[in-house]
Amino acid sequence: MPNIKLPNNYLNEMKSILALIESKQKVYAQSPLFHFMKDQSINPLKRLAFVPCSAPFILGFTDLCKYAFYQEHTNSKIQSILNQHAYEDANHWQWFLEDMESLGFNCQLEMNDALFFLWHEETKASRLVTYELYKYIAESTEIEKLVILESLEGLADIFLSFTKKVTEELQLTTNKEYKYFGGLHVAAEQDHEAHSDDMHEYIQNIYIPEENKQHSIKLVEKVFELFTQWNQGLLTYAQAQSLECQLEYSQMLKAV
Repeated sequence: MPNIKLPNNYLNEMKSILALIESKQKVYAQSPLFHFMKDQSINPLKRLAFVPCSAPFILGFTDLCKYAFYQEHTNSKIQSILNQHAYEDANHWQWFLEDMESLGFNCQLEMNDALFFLWHEETKASRLVTYELYKYIAESTEIEKLVILESLEGLADIFLSFTKKVTEELQLTTNKEYKYFGGLHVAAEQDHEAHSDDMHEYIQNIYIPEENKQHSIKLVEKVFELFTQWNQGLLTYAQAQSLECQLEYSQMLKAV
């Protein structure tokens, strides 16, 4: 096979970072949480028992979109891409709340009990993800913010691919639509403007100065490590939960 000579600036283009993200995705896909979610010997409701624990990050991500990634009045092409991403993702939390209801997690809690849950040790991993991401974004250049966002998109692709399969199993018995953890969200992510051919080509060819390149590599590693820890927190939470409330809700659905 002949040697392929790459352009001199290839290693300093965003495509090299995207290749790193892709390699990290393959490792992330082997997470114990996803092995748990694939186990069809476990009730699918149990496999999604982590959903309430994910709330601090999922709702916190809305704030990251609105107040960390988004910036008004910009002439920067890269910032415009960040803004478009943020705009497209900012309202997905509404689907999450609908899924909380559809999955039977909206059991009645008094306000103090809900606050205690959201700031309890059990949900610490979800809170820390948001805090750490905000710090990474605040300390980053526009290019580095885009690297963080591309990493998050890569993580979401893997995460949602597993939740979609579980919700498809549930739909066979509940006939309910699961928007955040199901096909609607997956389709919305795939339909992002940044996934168009022209935009993807532009992003791939963004030049990254060497000083930003090394920091970008570290950011990718940090973000994937952060979500590896998040996954473990979700798994620990899910395995400890009782299905009583959810199963009662499922029986109610069948009676309707």
